[in-house]
Amino acid sequence: MADDATHLDRWIDEHAADFVELRRHLHAHPEPSGEEYATTEHLDTLLCAHGLEVTKAPTGRGLWAEPVGQDGGPRVALRADIDALRLPDQKSVSYRSTNEGITHACGHDAHAAMAAGAAVALAALREELPEHVRWRLILQPAEETSTGAIELVDAGVMRDVKSIVGLHVDPDRDLGRAGFSRGTLTAFCDEIDIVIHGTGGHAARPQAATDPIVASVQLLSALYGSLPRAVDPREAVVATFGYLHGGSARNVIPSEVEIKGTMRTHSRDARDTLESRILAIAGGVGKATGTTIEVAFKQGPDAVVNDPRITELCERAAAELLGPEAIEATGLASLGGEDFAEYLAHAPGCFFRLGTRSDAVSSFPLHSGSFDLDERSLAIGAKLLARCVCALSSR
Repeated sequence: MADDATHLDRWIDEHAADFVELRRHLHAHPEPSGEEYATTEHLDTLLCAHGLEVTKAPTGRGLWAEPVGQDGGPRVALRADIDALRLPDQKSVSYRSTNEGITHACGHDAHAAMAAGAAVALAALREELPEHVRWRLILQPAEETSTGAIELVDAGVMRDVKSIVGLHVDPDRDLGRAGFSRGTLTAFCDEIDIVIHGTGGHAARPQAATDPIVASVQLLSALYGSLPRAVDPREAVVATFGYLHGGSARNVIPSEVEIKGTMRTHSRDARDTLESRILAIAGGVGKATGTTIEVAFKQGPDAVVNDPRITELCERAAAELLGPEAIEATGLASLGGEDFAEYLAHAPGCFFRLGTRSDAVSSFPLHSGSFDLDERSLAIGAKLLARCVCALSSR
């Protein structure tokens, strides 16, 4: 493994400028979730030029690739996402987004460059690597809407995959450091849609109406007060309602109010408990206010729960590359979501954080229009993913 890793590292270092060029191209030409057609075509052309066998998703968005002539049998998948956010790019850089109102503010351009770099390096050194090193690159659309992983799984991308690895850039972690969790890393993420039906009327005669705004105030107050106390306080849960709409004039009581929110939990039991409590509270408020309250839940991605043994192997690979002192525990599981969990329903895997913070770039959080990263992280990520593939191939 040591000699193989050294050869991979050297090859990636020699081609590091290519990964920077790819990342900057993707950053300058971002496409949002559901529209990644040109991004897919560009990556298809690049990977084919390096001798990989590419399969595009039936939608034309996203692809997977592996060495030409690799026959059937178990392999390791490495996954990255390719979609951007509907957010203006606020940076003054040469690779600033040319698509107004869209930018790679979550690092997916970097993820794609790292994973493609790892795959191209593995393909270039195929004859030098052990025969058991077998892999598949997955470049996934629509991670931000939590639909892309399901699309590719349904298209057969996990066939013959025995384990999977992926990473996410972390602007809160220093360059050259990596964060791992041998268990739960992210949350179950679900959407909540509420419609309160009343009867409209004149603002001066509220007794002649059934006011859904009054009901919405009572409902939100009850939910925010009750939900955190519905589960064991040692278990992290959060419900946030970010959309509230009702009415069109100051002197008119509307007939309807819409509320939309999100619920984050770390277990199915907590998810079920909160759903039941929301329904019960909505029923009670509706009865007390004379309104009809409809509640609908849309379940998003499950929590990412890393396989302990696979994570241990990836940690070792990272320690060999970065040094043991650079390997950190991620700590408390995030309440953010990540549809990498869809792949974990079909094969065990590891999803980890890679530090990108340095004095070379301004420090802004993910999903900020000013977010950027130290591009030296691209070669580090490519090396680490390639090493993880080799380590997991031996498992």
